Amino acid sequence: MAIIIDGNKIAQEVRHQVSKEANDFKEKTGIVPGLAVILVGEDPASQVYVGRKAKACAEVGFLSREYKLSADTSEGEILNIIGKLNRDQAIHGILVQLPLPKHISTDKIIAAIDHKKDVDGFHPCNVGGLVSGNPLFIPCTPRGIMELISRTGIEIAGKEAVVVGRSNIVGKPMALLLLEKHATVTICHSRTKDLPAVTRRADILIAAVGKPQMIKANMVKDGAVVIDVGVNRLENGKLAGDVAFEEVAAKASYITPVPGGVGPMTIAMLMRNTLDAARNIAGKILTK
Repeated sequence: MAIIIDGNKIAQEVRHQVSKEANDFKEKTGIVPGLAVILVGEDPASQVYVGRKAKACAEVGFLSREYKLSADTSEGEILNIIGKLNRDQAIHGILVQLPLPKHISTDKIIAAIDHKKDVDGFHPCNVGGLVSGNPLFIPCTPRGIMELISRTGIEIAGKEAVVVGRSNIVGKPMALLLLEKHATVTICHSRTKDLPAVTRRADILIAAVGKPQMIKANMVKDGAVVIDVGVNRLENGKLAGDVAFEEVAAKASYITPVPGGVGPMTIAMLMRNTLDAARNIAGKILTK
C-alpha cells in the first residue's frame, strides 16, 4: 500500500516558513508583501480558491486585496485595474483568477501584468525564463508538486517521468521542472496512442487532465510515485482526482490524495512567490 503524501501538512510547514521570513523581511525593510487577486464572474470553484488565498495571506501576514468583478466586465476595465496595480508600490503580486469569461482574451490579460509581479508565472517573459532554466517565478501548482516530491525525499534524477496533460498551467511547466532535475520526461495528451503502455513506464506519474478517476491500476507501474493534480466534482457532490485512488494506492509507492494533496501546495507556493516578488522589487528600490 502506498504512503499517502500529506499536502495539508507540508503546505502548513511552507506557510509557517513564509510567515517567519515575511516577518523578518518587514522588520528589515518596513515592507509588507502585497497580493492583489482579480476575480471576474461567479465561478464557484474560483470563488473558493480566491477565499483560500485571502485566508492564506492573512495567515502569513501579507496585505491582500480582492477585485470581484461581474461576468460582463469589459476587457478594458480589467486592463485598467491591472495598469493601476502595476504602478502600485504596495502590491508586489498580481493574480487574475482563471478561467475568464469567453469575451476576454486570457493571453492579453496575462501579458498586461508586469512580469515582475506575475506571481502565477504565466507571463511570456516568465514562461521563457522557465524554458531557459532561469525562471523569475515558477507556476504555483508545478512548484508545489516539486516541493511535495522534494520534502518526501523522492529522488528524481535518472527516473522516467510521465505527465498526463499538456496545459500551460500544469502539464508543460511540470515537464520542464522534472527535466531540469534530470528526469527523462514524456508528455501525454488526448492524441497519445496506447496511453496505458506509456503511463506504465513511469517511475513518477503526474495526472493533470481533469477527468475523474481516469488513471486506473492497470495504467500504473508497481512502486510508482503518483501525483494527482485533478479536482473533479462527482454527481454525488464528492471531490475526486484524476486517479482512481483506492486501486492505484495498492500498487504505488507514494500517492497524493484529493483533496489534501496538491491543492494546498498551490496556495502555499503562491505565498512563496509573492514574498519572492516583494524581495525582488524591494531589492531594486533599496539599492537605488
